Amino acid sequence: MSADWKQRPEGGGRFAIWLIRGIARHGGRSIARAFLYPITLYFLLVRGPERRASRTYLTRVLGRRAGLWSVARHIHTFAATILDRVFLLGGRFNGFDVRITGLPELHEVLDRRQGALLFGSHLGSFEVMRVLAQRRPDYKIRVVLDRAHNPAMTQLLDALNPEIAAGVIDAGQDGPSIAMAIKQATDEGALVALLVDRARPGEPALNAQFLGREAPFPTAPWLIASALKVPVVLAFGLYLDGHRYHLAFESFSDSIAVPRQQRAQAVLSLIQRYASRLEHHARAAPYNWFNFYDFWGNEDEGSTPFTAGAPRIVAIDHADADAAVQRRVAVRRGP
Repeated sequence: MSADWKQRPEGGGRFAIWLIRGIARHGGRSIARAFLYPITLYFLLVRGPERRASRTYLTRVLGRRAGLWSVARHIHTFAATILDRVFLLGGRFNGFDVRITGLPELHEVLDRRQGALLFGSHLGSFEVMRVLAQRRPDYKIRVVLDRAHNPAMTQLLDALNPEIAAGVIDAGQDGPSIAMAIKQATDEGALVALLVDRARPGEPALNAQFLGREAPFPTAPWLIASALKVPVVLAFGLYLDGHRYHLAFESFSDSIAVPRQQRAQAVLSLIQRYASRLEHHARAAPYNWFNFYDFWGNEDEGSTPFTAGAPRIVAIDHADADAAVQRRVAVRRGP
């Protein structure tokens, strides 16, 4: 990609995040929401790269030239979901109207007590899935999170819900360590939630069609799912407006298989299926897209465009990666 999203400063910084936390906790959600307008104005005026990325995305998803008002609405939606984290992570669900679809299918998967992978994205709010803990407190949910890239959010999570924070699987580890931690969690019957729409710099990725152009998606989640042979469920926590959310679960596969002989084609097929569902929900709730960087790559700025044709594998060989996971899984299981 033309821009390294990991190099962008964390939105708002520690001071802004803790300020809004204090206002939300002591003044309530209604008062805190009034502060979203100056926050939106700040990002609109000061954060040029994010503003341009928003306009590019909105132009694609809306099918028309996105104006400044649309960009402002996009940023305001993002700020609203950040504010709601304070309440959702703290278990304060009163006042939220969350419509859930696909819950029976998710219950069916988890009731097998074999563990599962919950694939989410930077579309909407991942934290709204905490309502599951209210509906089914017997579920154990583990979240994969890059602690180093989100220090303010990590500290906020530690303060609001130490139990969730203690169960976080650090995505900043090396690949095999992450895979082993995920396997251990699923062996314990946990639902492991991770975001699979953003490729880390240098991470293996394949290009899939998304909103009319090819974009890179990470391959590691699909290789891990193939190695662990656990069900995969897609999740989209879409912010609608005010206090309303739509939490959608979709069963993706009971067990993913990636043949070694057609590895790239099989993984690409899985990623394309996922990208198609991501596009469906992005078009349904266009202002919920929170990847504020050049997701596709910009040829005009001198970056290398993603070309159509055979899938391109980046950084490492998938066979080696999958073999490493399989070896570690075998060691974990014993002789």
